[in-house]
Amino acid sequence: MTEAVTEPKGGINQPQWPERLAEQERSGKSVRSFCKDRGIAEHVFYYWRKRLRRQSQPVRFALVERSAASPEPSAPAGLELVLTTGERLRIGAGVDAAALRTVLEVLRR
Repeated sequence: MTEAVTEPKGGINQPQWPERLAEQERSGKSVRSFCKDRGIAEHVFYYWRKRLRRQSQPVRFALVERSAASPEPSAPAGLELVLTTGERLRIGAGVDAAALRTVLEVLRR
């Protein structure tokens, strides 16, 4: 039996989605073909994939010390952002891209 899923926010279906996403990956089929075979709207598939990926990524924080005058770092940073408040954010060359995106999203608020 083919199941038609059209509403992305169907909370009652949420427990099914991790397995559906895994099934699509195991199948080797494109998202379009997989969704067509199962009667799932593609936008619903992408909605749940994005939502579940976002939930599964851990958020990491770093201790930030604030002081009136901070000494210059002994080793040069890969990147330095100067905020409008005058504070400086030094980002090392080996920083995790996902963690940096999270920090930048918080600073934009």
